[in-house]
Order: sequence, then C-alpha cells, then structure tokens
Amino acid sequence: MDQYSKKGYLNSEFRLFHLTDKETREVEYHYHDFDKITIFIRGHVVYTIEGKSYELKPYDIVLVKHNDIHRLTVDNTVPYERIIVYISPNFIDAYQTDSYDLSYCFQKAESEHSNVLRIATPEKSSLLRSITRLEASFSDEGYAADLYRQVMFLEFMIHLNRAARKNRLEFIDTDICNTKIQDILFYINENLREDLTIDAIADRFYISKYYMMRLFKQETGYTLGQYISQKRLLLAKELILSGEAVTQVCYDCGFKDYSTFSRAYKRLFQESPRDTLTLS
Repeated sequence: MDQYSKKGYLNSEFRLFHLTDKETREVEYHYHDFDKITIFIRGHVVYTIEGKSYELKPYDIVLVKHNDIHRLTVDNTVPYERIIVYISPNFIDAYQTDSYDLSYCFQKAESEHSNVLRIATPEKSSLLRSITRLEASFSDEGYAADLYRQVMFLEFMIHLNRAARKNRLEFIDTDICNTKIQDILFYINENLREDLTIDAIADRFYISKYYMMRLFKQETGYTLGQYISQKRLLLAKELILSGEAVTQVCYDCGFKDYSTFSRAYKRLFQESPRDTLTLS
C-alpha cells in the first residue's frame, strides 16, 4: 500500500527560511512531524490541506499542524516567494501557562476549520513588521545571535496569537472542497480509535460505499483505506512518544493484531514501535 512520505527534518526548536523559486516541481501529498507556518509573499499557489484547497494571496499565513497531510501546486510562470518556519511541537508546548498559549493560533484554525489566515491591512500590521524583524535576525552574526533569533521568533508568535485572539486575521473559507468529504474527514480524525470500516462510514453518511471511495480519491488524491491507516499510525507514534504502552497503543488506534500494526508502522517510519519507544 502506498504511503505518504515525511518531508523536511527539524534538528532544532525552530528553523526559518526565506525562499524564492522560479521553478518549483510539484510537491505530492506528504506530512511533517513538526508544525509549519508559511507566509506567502508572491506567486500563484494552491495549497491543499486535509482535502481543502486554498488559492493564496500575498501575505496569507498558512498553518499546517504536524501530521496534517498536504500538498501544493505552483504555477511556474511567475516566481514563488515565501517565508517558512518549522516549529517543534515540544517548543510550542513549553510556552503554555495560565495566561498564554502559543499554540492558540493552531487551535483556533482547527476550530474555524481553516488553515489559512489573511491580514486585512498588511501595511498597518504589527505582525508583518515582526516577520520582517525575524527574517532579518537570520543575517545577524553579532553577539548572542542564536538567542536574538529565538527572541524575534517568540515576538512573531506573540503577535500572531494576539492577532488571532483579537480577530485581526480572517480565517478564510474555501469553496474548493467537497462538503461531504470534509464531513467524512472530520469524522475519521475524531474517531481514529474506533472501528472505522468503509461500510460503517458509508452507512453513517448515507452514501454508496463505491461512490464514496471514488469521490474520496478524486477529492483528496488518496484512498479511504490509505488515509485511515496513515492517520492511525501517526497517532500511534504520538502516543508512543508520550509514554503509552506500545501494545495498548496498537489496539487503541484501531488495529486488530500487533503483527499487522508493527509491519505497517515499520513500513511508514522505518523503525519498529518498540524502537520508537527506546529512542524517545
């Protein structure tokens, strides 16, 4: 069975890139084990995340949580410029108190069912000014440069979350999706630990299973079985890394026997579940 590949590797708490490409090859469906923020500057780009496609406008901010399956399509007739930030989930988790939570922007995006934030007046935005300062910090080689970059990054995250909390950003909707498939995707992700047979899903949504399978593939680019299996495995790895018992994780994530789970896990992550536990 085909699997979606993991792309990008994060060896520090966060990394920032400012990229301009005149020719970008098409990026197939993939996922990251870190959170990703993209600030789109110019070009013609369609970002597809969990079955929803967004046509980006300058200074749109794209939020992709770890394990979200996504792809992008780029029109190579014009340059594609963007700022990309990779963020370790552990880094975000370290900045949660009773008075603030830097993951709020991701939580609100999830509740709004939108991955793209749009700034109404970019020329007046303190958020965009903080992005400029963050980008400039990566050219700074002065005293405590690494610490300075971290301070600038925290400033950016504070401005992003303030803007999200005060509704200074629009979580844009998109018509480039099928509402039935969106309902099915939401249901699957909310019930990964349950018995998700294709027949049961079709019955729940009052749809022919054969039509549902064709439509799911057409709208998302992957089969229903592929999607469920991959999402369960990604959840399993998170649970193992959090300290849960490997055997219990197997059954909690909807697998019927450990050997099937272990083979699928090793095929996706190139290590066994017990290796993940040992290395964590």
